[in-house]
Amino acid sequence: MPPLAVLYDIHGNLPALEAVLADVSAAGAERFMLGGDYALFGPFPDQTVAKLRGLDAVGRIRGNVDRWSAHPEQAPDDPLIREAITACRAALGEDGVASLDELPEQVVLDATRFCHASPVSDLRSFMPEPDDDEQELLTGVSEHRLVFGHTHLAFKRTSSAGIELVNPGSVGMPFDGDPRAAYALFHEDGATEHRRVNYDHEAVARAMVERFGDAPWARRSADRLRRARM
Repeated sequence: MPPLAVLYDIHGNLPALEAVLADVSAAGAERFMLGGDYALFGPFPDQTVAKLRGLDAVGRIRGNVDRWSAHPEQAPDDPLIREAITACRAALGEDGVASLDELPEQVVLDATRFCHASPVSDLRSFMPEPDDDEQELLTGVSEHRLVFGHTHLAFKRTSSAGIELVNPGSVGMPFDGDPRAAYALFHEDGATEHRRVNYDHEAVARAMVERFGDAPWARRSADRLRRARM
C-alpha cells in the first residue's frame, strides 16, 4: 500500500503546500491525513483551503486557529491575533470558516490517534523532550501511536508509557530554524519518515505584505517565515 502523507500546520502558505504535494506525488503517496491550522496567518488562506479540499484525505481535523477563526472571542486577547482573524474571516467567508470549525478535534485510524496539539487540548502539546504534564496529556490514549502538531517542531520519540509520539512538523511555518516545508510519510510497515521540501519562503514572506499591507500581524508572519522561528 502507498504511504500516507501527514500534513499539519499549513497556515495559508499555498506555495509550501504545493511543494509538499509535488514531493508527496514523487514519493508515491496517494492518501492524506490533514491535521489542522489550515488558513490563519498566511498570505493565501482561501486558495490554500480550496487546494486542500481537492485532496483524497482519509481524515481531517480542526486546529486551534480554525476554532479561533470561527469564534474570535475564544482567541487570546492579542491585537495581532485578532487582526489576523479578521483578515482570514474576510478571505474565507462565513461558509469557509464554518466548514473548518465543523471538523472533528481528533480521529483514530489504524491504531493511530491524530489530534492537533494533544488529546486533551488543541493548545497544550508535547515537546521534543518530556515535560511534567506529559502523562496528563496522554490521558485515555490506548493507541500505540499518537500524532499531533501545533508546536511546528518535527520530531519522533517514545513516551514513558510506550506510546510513539510523532510531530510531522509544519508545512507552512516551521519553527525549528529550517524554513523548508515539513511533513511526514507513514509507511505500511509502520515506519515514520520525516521529510523537508524547499520552496521560495522569501517570496511568501513578501506576499504577506503585498496582500495585507503593513499590518503588524502580517509583518510578524513574514518575519517568522524568513527566520523559521517563533
